[in-house]
Amino acid sequence: MRRPFKTDAPVKEGPRSNKEIRVPRVQLIDAEGQNIGAVPIDQALRMAEEAGLDLVEIAPNSEPPVCKILDLGKLKYANQKKAAEARKKQKIVEIKEIKMRPNIDTHDYEVKMRAMNRFFEEGDKVKVTLKFRGREMAHQELGMKLLLQVKDDTQTIAKVEAEPKLEGRQMMMVLAPR
Repeated sequence: MRRPFKTDAPVKEGPRSNKEIRVPRVQLIDAEGQNIGAVPIDQALRMAEEAGLDLVEIAPNSEPPVCKILDLGKLKYANQKKAAEARKKQKIVEIKEIKMRPNIDTHDYEVKMRAMNRFFEEGDKVKVTLKFRGREMAHQELGMKLLLQVKDDTQTIAKVEAEPKLEGRQMMMVLAPR
C-alpha cells in the first residue's frame, strides 16, 4: 500500500488567478466593472492579457464562478492594508492586578482605588488580590468586608466578573469595566 506523498509546494493564500482557474466558463467582469456575461475561460484569460491585468476569481462558489479583470498586486496590497488597519483598531484586554492586605490604611486604599479606576478607563480588567499573613487568616471576614467595599466603590464603572473567593492564603475577585 502506497502512502500519499507530501508536496513541498507552498500553500497559496488569496483568490485563484489566471491559470489556476480551472473551469470551462466564467462570469466575467471587466476592468471598468462592466458585466460581460458568461464566457469561456480561454477568452477571459485573453481579455485579461490584452488589458495587461490578471483574471481573478471573486466568487468561486457561484455557478459559473465570477471572475474580474484587475491588478492582483494592487488587490493583495489593499487587503494587507485593510487587515493592518483592523489589527490597529482592536484593543487587547489585559488583566491588571491590585494587591491589598486586610488591614489596609484608608489613604493606601484610596491610592489603589485611583489606580483601579485608571485601569477601567483604559478598558482593562482588574484582579483584586487580598493576601492574608499569619493570624490574619483567623479574620477572613475582614478581607471579605474589604472586597465588598471595593465592589461597592466600583459599582458605577465596573461589574464583578468573579465573586470573591478564598484560595489558600489569598482572597481574589475579578472586576471588568462596564
